Amino acid sequence: MATFHQIISQNLKCPICLNLFNQPKSLICSHTFCQKCLRRISQTQSDKDTINCPICRRGTPLPRGDVEKLQTNVPLSSLVDKVKIKNPTCTVCEMDDKSPAVSYCQDCGKYMCKSCEKGHSIWKPFSNHEVVPVSEVLSGKVPLKMRRKCKKHPSEDEECFCTGCREYVCCKCGMLRHSKAGHDIEEAAIHEEKLMENINDLKKRVRSKKTTIENHIDFIETQRNEIAIMLRKLNEDIDKTYEEYMQLLSARREALKIQVKQWSQKFERKFQEMEMESRHTVSHMTALEELVTNGMNELLEKDALLAHDTLCENLKSFLGRDDPDNQSPRGVTERAQKISFRRYEKVNEPSLGELEGYTWDVRAEVKLPSGRSMGCMTCAPDGKMAVGSLNGRIHLYRPDGELQQTVLNDVRVTNIGFLSDGRSVVRDVHGKMSLYTPQWEKLDVTFETISYYGGRDDDLAVDRDDNIYVSYWGLGKIQMFTPQGGKAVRDIMFDEYGGYGPCQIISFHNTGNLIVKHASVVVCIDSKGKEPNVLKKGDVIMSDAHPAVCRDDSVIIAWVNNSEGLVSINRYTSDLKHTHNLITDFKIQCPYPGSYNLQEFESGEIAFCTSSRLYILDAI
Repeated sequence: MATFHQIISQNLKCPICLNLFNQPKSLICSHTFCQKCLRRISQTQSDKDTINCPICRRGTPLPRGDVEKLQTNVPLSSLVDKVKIKNPTCTVCEMDDKSPAVSYCQDCGKYMCKSCEKGHSIWKPFSNHEVVPVSEVLSGKVPLKMRRKCKKHPSEDEECFCTGCREYVCCKCGMLRHSKAGHDIEEAAIHEEKLMENINDLKKRVRSKKTTIENHIDFIETQRNEIAIMLRKLNEDIDKTYEEYMQLLSARREALKIQVKQWSQKFERKFQEMEMESRHTVSHMTALEELVTNGMNELLEKDALLAHDTLCENLKSFLGRDDPDNQSPRGVTERAQKISFRRYEKVNEPSLGELEGYTWDVRAEVKLPSGRSMGCMTCAPDGKMAVGSLNGRIHLYRPDGELQQTVLNDVRVTNIGFLSDGRSVVRDVHGKMSLYTPQWEKLDVTFETISYYGGRDDDLAVDRDDNIYVSYWGLGKIQMFTPQGGKAVRDIMFDEYGGYGPCQIISFHNTGNLIVKHASVVVCIDSKGKEPNVLKKGDVIMSDAHPAVCRDDSVIIAWVNNSEGLVSINRYTSDLKHTHNLITDFKIQCPYPGSYNLQEFESGEIAFCTSSRLYILDAI
């Protein structure tokens, strides 16, 4: 008959790992599991804020997504510690003063002292029994293979299994109670054999699935190498042509490399997404496989069996998913191979050449959360796009159009600029300009701007040296400030260029020049307002110009036909010479004259913002 220590030890085992509880954590359903087992289950679930009980499947919220924050079952943990340090005594001796046990017979289910062990070893019927040291049993290295005794018939082992009740029973209970109730009874050994076959089958399927996915990962690497070869070829072609135009076209060479790098990053992101998804699938299956495999170490019943059934169902569901399709990485490679470099034949062309084989299209259309109140748009240092609202707040968007953050809720923003150290300068609807930390905390810096209400028709820009330019449309003037605040250090009068007031100013990245525009007139000047290049197109009302400076100092201009709500975007050199069209006549919703802004993301996408919508264009 099992000792009290044996009975206590068996009821202090985790239903998942089947070992004595280690850092037991309780769920809200009162079921308890090892902290490590719960963490592994949490890793296999998509919802990181909740963990489902493997026994009753009830959800338990995870505080801050951390299993360690769950309630510790302190009484159970204390009892486990006491059981661990208590050495079992011989269960064969019939003396009242039991001797310490030194071994355990897995076939007899008995602890034995030295004397009983010696007698056991020389008795021929016990010669094939498996005897293990008691130290290995206590350490958990060797699990006990012991049949429980029936509670109603203490002399009987539970050698049968009721498939309806999902529990082990003795033969008498099976015949007298379960069979009469119409339950199916089978031998415990047969049930355990079926359980083992199911586990082995799942392990075999896991190995097959992992092999398939790993082959898919290898295929992704093959496709990545093909693109790398193609990209190197593009760079070689660009370099060869560059040598012939060394003095004239060095800046354009770097611009083309930036485009190639943007394509390389774009394709790499696609491959990384596919690879990450596949590796995540392998990781999930491995975790589930390890949890299911615990069922091979010991007899499963009650909570342990329910937990095991749940884990097996989860793994079967996972294995039932479709295998990854190589068409996705192959499609990326085929798309990349369509890109080519076309070299210009004339030396006086404003470019080495250009990359071909792609077109621009609208990737995302985002409805601004602040209604028809867009005041400005600027690319932030972290690669996001900052959109300011006249009603208050700044929204930060990713290149895919996802809103990432909203800041300065109480500031009605007309203009935003960013300094090289991540600080931002913000101008509100009253013309007041303030400086903020990268964490959007206001700094004690005052700028003595002109007290003038210009609304959305005024602008500001920050150049490569962190000089801040502020325009006043109604005054025909631009002022330059330093980040230290105070008075303007320079005034630039703009009325000499046809009497148009500056309503938008943009700084080049690599020079001190500025792009200034009003309506359909775009002017390129130096930082002192000299050496202008002027670009006009169409009627002032029917064709509104909105320029932006790209990373390579080329200029893109969105020409907006307000009456029809159509936008065309063209690319120009830094001195406003036209090179090519990016996109022609894409339709926008709710056109609103003058309320537009154009910017380029650091990653190469183009953002065009109306008073109520943000359009993100990408090369495809």
